[in-house]
Amino acid sequence: MSRSRRRAAHFGLIAADGGGKLESSSSSSSSSYVDRSHSHLHPHQPISIEEEECEKSLMAVVGGILLDSSVIIMDETASLCNGAEYLLANLRHSNIPTGISYAAGLSEAKVSLLEKLICAHSIEHFIYNPTSPDDTLNAVSLAWEKNGGFILHVVSNYNEGLVPKSSNSGWMNVVVNVDSDDASKKPDGIFIQKLEELPLTICELNRKSSEDNLVVGYIMKPSREEDFAKRGAFPLNPTKNGLIFLPLTFDLPILSQLKKVDIVIHKATDEISSIERSNSNDGCSKIIYTTRMLELQRCIGELSDCCVIDPFDNIFPVVDRLRIQEILLGLEDLETESQCKIRGPYFLKVDSFEDLELEQRLHRAKLCLPSIVKPQVACGVADAHSMAIVFKAADFTGLSVPLPAVVQEYVDHSSTLFKFYVLGEKVFYAVKNSTPNAHVLKNSSQKNGFKPLLFDSLKSLPTDGNKKPSGTGKLEEQQDLDIGLVTDAANYLRRVLDLTIFGFDVVIQEGTRDHVIVDVNYLPSFKEVPNETAIPAFWDAIKMKYQSKKAKNG
Repeated sequence: MSRSRRRAAHFGLIAADGGGKLESSSSSSSSSYVDRSHSHLHPHQPISIEEEECEKSLMAVVGGILLDSSVIIMDETASLCNGAEYLLANLRHSNIPTGISYAAGLSEAKVSLLEKLICAHSIEHFIYNPTSPDDTLNAVSLAWEKNGGFILHVVSNYNEGLVPKSSNSGWMNVVVNVDSDDASKKPDGIFIQKLEELPLTICELNRKSSEDNLVVGYIMKPSREEDFAKRGAFPLNPTKNGLIFLPLTFDLPILSQLKKVDIVIHKATDEISSIERSNSNDGCSKIIYTTRMLELQRCIGELSDCCVIDPFDNIFPVVDRLRIQEILLGLEDLETESQCKIRGPYFLKVDSFEDLELEQRLHRAKLCLPSIVKPQVACGVADAHSMAIVFKAADFTGLSVPLPAVVQEYVDHSSTLFKFYVLGEKVFYAVKNSTPNAHVLKNSSQKNGFKPLLFDSLKSLPTDGNKKPSGTGKLEEQQDLDIGLVTDAANYLRRVLDLTIFGFDVVIQEGTRDHVIVDVNYLPSFKEVPNETAIPAFWDAIKMKYQSKKAKNG
């Protein structure tokens, strides 16, 4: 049987099908929406579950997780066990009720630490009397009965405190820090050696609840993972379309984890070590990933049926501003019914700001001043977002923006930026304040002798102090935005880049009404899109990509 079988912004929203057709739909008061193999442990340590209990788990998901204090706190030092913080952080947003149990009479130091953890991770707690553990079992079962499924009781070294004796009780034991000999003596549970293995255990059990369930392994920097997880994007229990999300960790052998997932989603741009400039004529750079990401790539290469969203090679254009500008040139051939034009900004690659012919080259590239100067490397390195707005040609000399750089047309756009998010075949957008028109910048810069305006685009942008903050108006208020035109461009970029989840920024040029795409990025947070809309679209995009790959590969 195959693995797939066994296993603050004002926002307007659109969802577009592959052909870019739009249909009307209801909108809320605050937004506009137009509907346009079981074993995972180390090879020497198989899982052991009684056959009857294993069969029961095939029909149910995990309905709760009760952690005995022995797996969280070390007896001797009253400090956290290895992997405890990692586990609690992952369970917090898992969509599975989680609690900690501890015996009455626990030391004050341990109780204090447990209370801090319970508060920090918003989990429940149950105090039990060792002489009558059934009372606590009943209390937990009653508290979580509406969730259905079975409850995992996680204990250390087969602590007998609350371990249910019967597999018919709706409970299942998970025992941590057990070697092979101990496991053979206690065959009525699941045995793992590290707390970090528990999420994978949960995923494998949940996979059994339906043969159509798929496990999605994800990896990104902790802060980004937290942002996604707290929005409910990475549940350990199956989503409505059958996805189960597993955090991949390098604290366990990565290949053994990948063998248990169907899909991998990553933010590889979080794991760029450096960018090597190429000496070839095409001027392209080479991405050098961290050791961890290189290991992930190597292991994925050993698994022909693992669906990666998105392949690492596909991400390269969004890392290189020159390459993405060249791709945007293809918008000139886009056939649309719009009276407006959508394009990339005029641009010029610069290898040296000391070039005596730079002013003439700018003129030939249709660039006038002020212009915005950006590093060719778009992300992944410390100075990728160090930019400048230059008002005089002479001020290119000695400019501190990293080279090679891309000089880009500065488009007057009434301080309004449209952030578009592509999730599979659906497209959403948000409206945000942006940098002011050129004459406002000039008036501000005049006080400083028209010196270049330096800034970090991730931290702060030059803004128009007279511009009112973005409101919460409705879609029809955005009179200048041609949704159909931008949707056509989104479909074009999806085809050319072959990416599933990406974003791009659009400004509308005053006078011409040209829609200009000024930035493209991979796996954006799409935080301006409400969770109830964005997260299901995120899941659907992942599932559709998987199904498309499987259909293509037969």
